[in-house]
Amino acid sequence: MTVQRTDVVIVGGGQAGLAAAYHLRRLGVDFVVLDGQSTPGGAWQHAWDSLHLFSPAAFSSLPGRPMPGQPGETYPDAAHVVSYLREYEKRYELPVQRPVRVLGVHRDGEQLRVETDAGHWTARAVISATGTWWRPFIPALPGRGHFEGRQLHTAEYRSPSDFAGQRVVVVGGGNSGAQIAADLAYDTDLTWAIQRPPRYLPDDIDGRALFDAATARRQALEAGRADTGGVAALGDIVAVPPVREARDAGLLKASPMFVRLDRDGVVWSDGTRAEADAVIWCTGFRPALSHLAPLGLRGARGHIPTEGTRALGEPRLHLLGYGDWTGPASATLIGVGRPARDAAREVAGLLASG
Repeated sequence: MTVQRTDVVIVGGGQAGLAAAYHLRRLGVDFVVLDGQSTPGGAWQHAWDSLHLFSPAAFSSLPGRPMPGQPGETYPDAAHVVSYLREYEKRYELPVQRPVRVLGVHRDGEQLRVETDAGHWTARAVISATGTWWRPFIPALPGRGHFEGRQLHTAEYRSPSDFAGQRVVVVGGGNSGAQIAADLAYDTDLTWAIQRPPRYLPDDIDGRALFDAATARRQALEAGRADTGGVAALGDIVAVPPVREARDAGLLKASPMFVRLDRDGVVWSDGTRAEADAVIWCTGFRPALSHLAPLGLRGARGHIPTEGTRALGEPRLHLLGYGDWTGPASATLIGVGRPARDAAREVAGLLASG
């Protein structure tokens, strides 16, 4: 088995991995990026056709290079983001190897051993930036296994044309649920089932407000203060144009969450039913951390306890881009730059001290 050596291995070549790579390159660190995808663009290349960013291009950039605007679009679409990430990787000549699937990260004396399907690497530090897209979450509602229609997750949804004329239940009141429900509102018999009434941000506020809310929340918690919220809360829906248009046309009518499924559809607590041909679960994701299982670091809720991005149980490991627990809004383009910079600086300091 081939064994290669470097100072730092970055696992994942999406937005978080590229941001970390940019900062390591500026610090003169020897590193490699191992990406499981066959082409650049991370999870964005697998998004549904109509997905758009929540913020304008100028506020959706990775460190060092502003995202150019997309002609005719205030909020760039997923294809534009893929193009941006591809050009970003090329511009900075980042050493990305793909497709390389990382199987496990192991302690190996003073090194960490990164085992892959294309050979092994030894490194003095690892930055894990695999994100969450690859681990979709679907709640274990009663009867889910008995439903005879089609079930899919946000990660599998592509286009409303796949459901034209069908009875579709969209589950989830976050931004993904709202955008997919709006996508389907015109050509399907739509039921949008959510836990609480939808909360829309004011139409003149976009995803920058969510980033500010995430940052304020993290600062409050670190200072021992209660999170009092503000203009925006992290669960609020950004009224991007397609969502706003469907809402204002009266097509986004939310229903309370049902309590179970049966063979033909969904059932509410009062016995009311809705027949369905398909259920789309817009119910979020979990961190994709299986490659770190050999280190034995998982804590409550499946998270690895961290201080900033550094794993408390393994100081040679940093986690980037999984959510607020690894940096405010670090799972977003707008938010990943600062924790990526901090992780790179801390890794460089570790290398210099040893």
